[in-house]
Amino acid sequence: MSMHDENRSASARLGGLSYLNPAAPEPWASFIEQIERVRPYLGPLERWIETLKHPKRTLIVDVPIERDDGSIAHFEGYRVQHNLSRGPGKGGIRFHPAVTLNEVMALAGWMTVKNAAIGLPFGGAKGGIRVDPASLSKGELQRMTRRFTSEIGLIIGPDRDIPAPDVGTNAKTMAIMMDTFSMNRGGTATGVVTGKPIALGGSLGRQEATGRGVFLCAREAGKHQHIPLEGARIVVQGFGNVGGIAARLFRAAGARVIAIADHTATLANDAGIDIPAAQAWVAEHGGLAGFDGAGAIEIEDFWQLECEYLIPAALEGQITPERANRVRARVVVEGANGPTTPAADDVLRDRGILVVPDVLANAGGVTVSYFEWVQDFSSFFWTEDEINARLERIMVSAFDAIWQVAQEKQVSLRTAAFIIACHRVLEARAERGLYP
Repeated sequence: MSMHDENRSASARLGGLSYLNPAAPEPWASFIEQIERVRPYLGPLERWIETLKHPKRTLIVDVPIERDDGSIAHFEGYRVQHNLSRGPGKGGIRFHPAVTLNEVMALAGWMTVKNAAIGLPFGGAKGGIRVDPASLSKGELQRMTRRFTSEIGLIIGPDRDIPAPDVGTNAKTMAIMMDTFSMNRGGTATGVVTGKPIALGGSLGRQEATGRGVFLCAREAGKHQHIPLEGARIVVQGFGNVGGIAARLFRAAGARVIAIADHTATLANDAGIDIPAAQAWVAEHGGLAGFDGAGAIEIEDFWQLECEYLIPAALEGQITPERANRVRARVVVEGANGPTTPAADDVLRDRGILVVPDVLANAGGVTVSYFEWVQDFSSFFWTEDEINARLERIMVSAFDAIWQVAQEKQVSLRTAAFIIACHRVLEARAERGLYP
C-alpha cells in the first residue's frame, strides 16, 4: 500500500474494504501453524525448530511527542528481531492504527522465512507504531518518527538491523530515520535503512520492486500451469505500491485487469480497467472512490469473480476459509504479507487453486532493498535496467527451486518455501551453536 492508501481516517479505512478481518486468527498463531507444517521435513534439524517459535529480541517502546497544540501524546512502538542466524535483521516499519505486538512478531517471522527462501543474507525483523498517520500533521509525524528511531536505535544499524518502508511509511520516513540515526551516531550512515530517496543513497527500481516481483511470480506460475498472460483476467485487492504496480505490469503484458479494490472502493469492469487512469485518479484523490472507469460492487462479490489470477495485496488475514470457498481464480499470488489463513490455504489446495505464497511472491521489495544496502556499502550504484535484471534472475531462480521441492515432496508452494527457508535458517543456527 502507498502513503495515499494510508492518509485517510481510520474509520474510512476500516469500513471501505474491511481490511481488518475479525474472523482471521491472530497472525502469530498463523505463523506458528505454518512452522509446524514443516516439522516432518526437517530431519535432524527438527531439534532446533523451537528457535523459530521464539523471537530473538522484542523491543516495546513509548513514543511521546509534543503535539502542535502543545499537548503531549504517547504512542506505542515495536521492533521485533525474529532471527539473526543468517545475518542482520531486515524488515519494514508500519504506521497503522491496528499495529499490535502479535502482528509485528508474525511479520518479523515471515521476514525470516522470506529472506532465507530467496537466499538473501538477512535475518527477519519488523517494526511499527500504533497510530493513524493521517491524524498527525507533518511536523508531528516527523517528531514521532525521530523519537521512535531514537528509541529503537539501541538495536538497529547497517550491520545489525535495517528497517524499510511498509504500510503507512515511505521514502520520506526512511530519510528521517536515517538522519536521526546518523545524528545520534555522529556520522552519516546511509545503510541503516533502505527504501530511501535516491538523493540519500536509495536504489533505482525500489519503489516498483514488490509489484514487479508479484508480476514475475505470476508469470512463472502461469508457465507451469499453462496460463498465458495475454488475455488473462486479473483481480487485485489493494491498489498502492504493490497492487497498483502489479496491475500496471499485468496490463502492459496484455492481461485484462477486471477488478481493483482499495480502502475507499471496490470496482469491476469485465472489459478491463484502464490502470494508468486509475493510478492517476488515486494520486489526485487519495483513493479509488469516484473513479468512473469501473462500476462499484460489494466486497464479498469481489472474492468470487471468475479470473485467472487473484492478487491480494492489502493486509493479512483477508482470505478466510469462507472466502476461499468462493474464490474462482486459477492462481492466487500473495502481494500482501499473510493474506491467506492456514485453514483457507487448505481449502484452496483441496479445490485445486494454486497459491504463490507471500514469502516468495512479494519478496521483490526486500531483494531490491538488499541491492540498495550493497550499493550503499560500496558507494557504487547500478542502473535501473541492471536492478530489474538482477531482480528477475533472483526471483525466477527462487521460484524454480521452490516449485521443484513442491513437486518432489508433493506439498504446496508455501510449505516448499518454508522447507527451504527453515533448512537454511536452522542449519545456520546449528552450525553457530549456542553461546555461551
